[in-house]
Amino acid sequence: MAIKPIKVSQLNGYIKRILQTDPLLGNVSVVGEISNLKFHGSGHVYFSLKDENSRLNCFLPCERAEKLRYELSEGMEVTASGYIYLYERGGSYSLNIRDIEVAGLGNLSVAFEKLKAKLEAEGLFDPAHKKPIPFFPEKVAVVTSETGAAVRDILKIIKSKNNYVDVLIYPVLVQGPAAAGQIAEAIDQINLRFPEVDTIIAGRGGGAMEELWAFNEEIVARSIYRSEIPVISAVGHETDFTIADFVADKRAETPTAAANMAVPDIGELKAYVRDLKEKLTAAADSYVRYQEMHLKSLDLAAFKRDLESRVVMEQMRIENIRSEMGSRISAIVEQFEKAMKLYKANLDSLNPTAIMSRGYGAVLDRERRLIDSSKKLREKDLLTVVMKDGEADCEVTQIRRNSHDGN
Repeated sequence: MAIKPIKVSQLNGYIKRILQTDPLLGNVSVVGEISNLKFHGSGHVYFSLKDENSRLNCFLPCERAEKLRYELSEGMEVTASGYIYLYERGGSYSLNIRDIEVAGLGNLSVAFEKLKAKLEAEGLFDPAHKKPIPFFPEKVAVVTSETGAAVRDILKIIKSKNNYVDVLIYPVLVQGPAAAGQIAEAIDQINLRFPEVDTIIAGRGGGAMEELWAFNEEIVARSIYRSEIPVISAVGHETDFTIADFVADKRAETPTAAANMAVPDIGELKAYVRDLKEKLTAAADSYVRYQEMHLKSLDLAAFKRDLESRVVMEQMRIENIRSEMGSRISAIVEQFEKAMKLYKANLDSLNPTAIMSRGYGAVLDRERRLIDSSKKLREKDLLTVVMKDGEADCEVTQIRRNSHDGN
């Protein structure tokens, strides 16, 4: 006999009750590859898990998505744990997720590597940004738990090495959900309120990765990066590495190592100064003794004779130079005298008076212009003849030109 027909909603409700009461489907873990990943404005995350043959819808509520320490992405292979839920109105079922982690790797390791790659790409680990740790700080700030072993170790080391340094303890939580925010806030506040601090030590003692996780949070890394005061990261043991270590200006393997790194040893400095003083004193004494011996070895009489000899030699050299310069000047003067005589003879030979002394004269017209050709003369022209010792006025009575002139 056939079962009485029922409504769709009744069937879906029945299937929902079956699914929710099944012990296997109420707590199941599924491995698959993320696809169709969607982040809703409410904070919920929707995606599908798929393998080579099938696909499963998944729902990750916002309160669990916020606690993830890494970012989900397309193609990521994960293990999702939760329960099967049927959405009655749509008649579709999905895996409502309580916990999710990357297949084969722990969530913290994935979160660490992803944040490390992100910050490295942004340049937060760049050595060019790292500041030097002051050699002799006047004030050191320690950001750590006030009840932990780390703060006791740091204080013990600093005070045993250097009692001139002031230490500011800035107590914070170093593990738990609120720890990262407190650590970041402490570093910011020290920069703002205590700018006289020379070095910041931020860290804690050793522990499991989960316990050290506050120093792997992005908020702590960025506070260290923007700190104007140099930061030494001192987290855990020598084998422990955190994001803070990569961003800090200096990494110390342990809080004790950070204390040793932050301040110089006054005892060692005093010993160094004493040793340096002794070396300088010995060098000065040696130099004085050498100069005394050198002074005693000097023969003043021989020095005087040597000095007199040098004076005589210089006088002879100066006399030779004077004699040589006198000879050169005389030769130059004689050369100039000969040249002057030659110039005078040449000038005399060109002097019109000298020519006239040989019987020549210059003929001038009425305007006293020189007549250099008979062609310029006319009969009855009045002329003046200039001779070496006077002049004579003449009148042209006859003109005779040379036959070879052609006129």
